[in-house]
Amino acid sequence: MKLVSVEQMRSIEAASDTAGHTYDMMLDRAGAGVADVIRRRSAIEGKRVLVLVGPGNNGGDGLVAAKHLREAGADVACYLLKARDDARVAAAREAGVFLSALPDDRGLRVLRLRSQNADVIIDALFGTGARLPLPAEAGKILNTVKGDLDARRDRTPTWVAPANPGLETRFLDAPLIVAVDGPSGMDFDSGELDPGALPADVSVTFAYPKVGHTRFPAADACGELIVVDIGIDPALAKDVSLEMADAALIRPLLPARPASAHKGTFGKVMIVAGSLHYTGAPTLAALAAYRSGAGLVTAAVPRSIAPIVAAKLAEATFQPLPDAQGVLSADAVTVLAQALEGYRALLLGPGLTREKEAAAFVERLFGAQSPAMRRMGFTLATKAQAESDQVVLPPLVVDADGLNILAGIAEWWKRLPASSVLTPHPGEMARLSGLSTEEIGADRIGVAAKFARQWGHVVVLKGAFSVVAAPDGKVVVMPFANPALASAGSGDVLAGTIVALRGQGLGAFDAALAGAYLHGVAGELARREIGGAGVVAGDVLDRLPGALRAIANG
Repeated sequence: MKLVSVEQMRSIEAASDTAGHTYDMMLDRAGAGVADVIRRRSAIEGKRVLVLVGPGNNGGDGLVAAKHLREAGADVACYLLKARDDARVAAAREAGVFLSALPDDRGLRVLRLRSQNADVIIDALFGTGARLPLPAEAGKILNTVKGDLDARRDRTPTWVAPANPGLETRFLDAPLIVAVDGPSGMDFDSGELDPGALPADVSVTFAYPKVGHTRFPAADACGELIVVDIGIDPALAKDVSLEMADAALIRPLLPARPASAHKGTFGKVMIVAGSLHYTGAPTLAALAAYRSGAGLVTAAVPRSIAPIVAAKLAEATFQPLPDAQGVLSADAVTVLAQALEGYRALLLGPGLTREKEAAAFVERLFGAQSPAMRRMGFTLATKAQAESDQVVLPPLVVDADGLNILAGIAEWWKRLPASSVLTPHPGEMARLSGLSTEEIGADRIGVAAKFARQWGHVVVLKGAFSVVAAPDGKVVVMPFANPALASAGSGDVLAGTIVALRGQGLGAFDAALAGAYLHGVAGELARREIGGAGVVAGDVLDRLPGALRAIANG
């Protein structure tokens, strides 16, 4: 699914209108789509609906939605920012929708009466064409509604059991807030948000999500984002390069599972991870690799912690590596090099620590002689010795402390196998790139794309709406912003998922893309079943098979 800027969306709509699928047709489908989203959530007959109507096309969408909801049996009132007299106002009035306008509402009595009792409030004041700050009159409407909502929340609550176990309990008295395109007062490019905006439970946008839907603080106010088809020919968006991942994009990437398969069919992957302080990291990564379809997983861990990891990881094979007080040592490189034959992919980094011994291991693995190595006495005295330390690595995924250590090596990206996959969170990205975390947060898409090109490797910039960028300029944004994934070990699960797909034969970008999406779906399943708080990394990896099934089955 394309992810578009406001200007790109305008151009696409204009091209559609020129081609004969007119603005009126698109607007009618948009309004009907909003009404359909609401009807699908709960029975609407007899419910009280308030629609806040702006002067432009966003208001037109709201009027069409109002008409459809009235025809479905709802008690619908439209409150207009400005008086308007057009075909959609007439159609709503003819359907029995109550109409009122701010200029005629002294003391905002009509607005308060309707907002204090609404079961559904639709914000259709301003859409993608809005400019910040909000006009004063629009702010007056929104502040009034927000005040009424606050008063309703202060009442003695009547509880309703959630439809599905694990979902948050809701107040019967809390209305459903639906934003048309997004909350009024949102910048759909930058993600800026006017302080007066009304946060939504659901935002219904049209044809394609907008870049601003993935940027904060606006993304926090959008609630659940639903994209409605309004009949635009997808060919009109062919020149848009930025995409948001969806199941249709990921499904063809999933490895086949032939009935004649054996464990070798699905690849051997090795995970170099762990230390005395982080025995869980290799366990989570290895189990995630298995849950994502890998045929055989080997945990290459410091020798002293191998029994601890083995006690929690019955399915894996093990390659104990030389260590110094529970941290991999440079001598482990020789052992690892001899063990790598036949492996299709390698994950390096989770839980290694940044201790000097671990740094010396990573530096020697990639043929670097850093100041840290010289201080420890690791020298490459001869050309023959230097050549003997060059390790031929299989396709590589680097995560966590592997990235942190690489950041200290000059031109580290030149030492990695071609098309490696790097999975930094913003702090790790800051160390690798030299940017601040604030600079990265201000333009996650641009930063990921720039450094994927510069380094020649695939970058998975983790966080809300993770970004997957390829050296050739292709960028895909994940649709997930899930607090349930904000827990220790979640990144280990993601790295294990990606290396499993790499080992099953996917290219670097496809493995990163499918792995990030699969991990996100598993996180959504965990959130829905458990809740936004209390999800641990193990809950996510346990749901990877269900996520695979959900994607495969559409």
